[in-house]
Amino acid sequence: MGTELLAPLDLAFWHLESDAHPMHLGALAVFSPAPGPARGADADTVLELLGTRAAAIPRLRMRVRDVLLPVGGAAWFVDKDFDVHRHIERVRLTGAQSRDEGGEFMAGATRLAGELMERPLERGLPPWQMYVIGGSDGGPFAVLVKLHHALADGMRAVAIGAGIFDEIAAAGRPRTGAPARRARTVPPRSWMPGPRQVAGLALGRIEDLGRAFGVGASMVRASRLDPRGAPALTASSSGTRRLATADLDLEAVRRIRRAAGGTANDVLLAVVAGALRRWMQERGEPLPDEDPRALVPVSRRRPGQAAASGNKLSAYLLGLPVGEPDPWRRLALVRTAMDRNKAAGPFRGAGAVAVLADQLPSLAHRFGAPLAGNAARMLFDVLVTSVPLPRSALSLGGCPLRAVYPMAPLARGQSLAVALSTYGGRVRVGLVADGKALPDLDRLARCADDEVAELLALLPTH
Repeated sequence: MGTELLAPLDLAFWHLESDAHPMHLGALAVFSPAPGPARGADADTVLELLGTRAAAIPRLRMRVRDVLLPVGGAAWFVDKDFDVHRHIERVRLTGAQSRDEGGEFMAGATRLAGELMERPLERGLPPWQMYVIGGSDGGPFAVLVKLHHALADGMRAVAIGAGIFDEIAAAGRPRTGAPARRARTVPPRSWMPGPRQVAGLALGRIEDLGRAFGVGASMVRASRLDPRGAPALTASSSGTRRLATADLDLEAVRRIRRAAGGTANDVLLAVVAGALRRWMQERGEPLPDEDPRALVPVSRRRPGQAAASGNKLSAYLLGLPVGEPDPWRRLALVRTAMDRNKAAGPFRGAGAVAVLADQLPSLAHRFGAPLAGNAARMLFDVLVTSVPLPRSALSLGGCPLRAVYPMAPLARGQSLAVALSTYGGRVRVGLVADGKALPDLDRLARCADDEVAELLALLPTH
């Protein structure tokens, strides 16, 4: 793998980062001891296994360096001094936490994961880190994976991170005695485009610029000079991080979807809205005059398209109807708004800010990143993203994967990001918050479960 320029959106994520606002994605993968007398791998073995498998993933050997052209640009280079041991670390838990007594392991693991998510990745190295949490006395353990957002969006991050699992790693190894694949012979092609290619490129560029102009105009119209969302969601940043998790019954979500119509994602967005409403009321906070806005990322990768590196994102803007007291009415409002977003498509509207970022030159990202970061709260209040995971059962060193909780970065001026994924018949919710702004994040996680229970209790019987 040679030199590769950062795409404009990747460059934007690279320059948006600061010490108080690290721009890495995360996932907390929780493993149970292997069944049987062997009990699977211990923490030291898992650490060695992680190092071996991570080192075999070419993308994880790349680091970012500035380039002369384009001016203000940067590129991925193979790190000739790559040492995988600089990217993996063991973090120990003590006492009951290491033995999973009374749920102590998850409490300890999430607390540590929140602290580790505070740390920016070292920019002079390939921008990723893995931590093995716990793993003593034959108990459960967790692996925290951090990947810089410039390296990948959620779907690409899953594709990269999946290489650590037994099943994916085994599938990638060549079979013993299997004939080597022949390299395809590609006829040489002139670097000078022909007249038809020039015309096609010009038309494509005109379409891109027109699309970017439309998105920019939508952003101006949608921006709020005086955001009136929930104060707790737009608190001043302290640079600290707190993590909480929730586990929702996937079959319950599907039952609600079948009764209400729409998609499972509509149900989950309504659950987020209901959980926020409950949480605000429990903490004695008045409901906001204006419903908080969620930025809901959507992939621009097409089915069957090669898994290109970097980010291929757009997004929808959605008002979370926290002011509506009826759970089923909240769901109906979310479904109607998302249907409207989908009808317009992922390339239109103020939520398609990533599309606009993809059209800006490198210098604009280098010098305009602070301004763009501070403008985020004018557009939305909370990020709510869904991350697809493999459906098959996975393991690491023979230890079965119990759960995966995705984690999203926080934008400037915002104190909460919500990420959801489905695995093992459960919807796993990862909540990342500013530690000082939302010290009661565990309460919000419980509210999500309560919201699903109430939707089920009110399920129409006809």
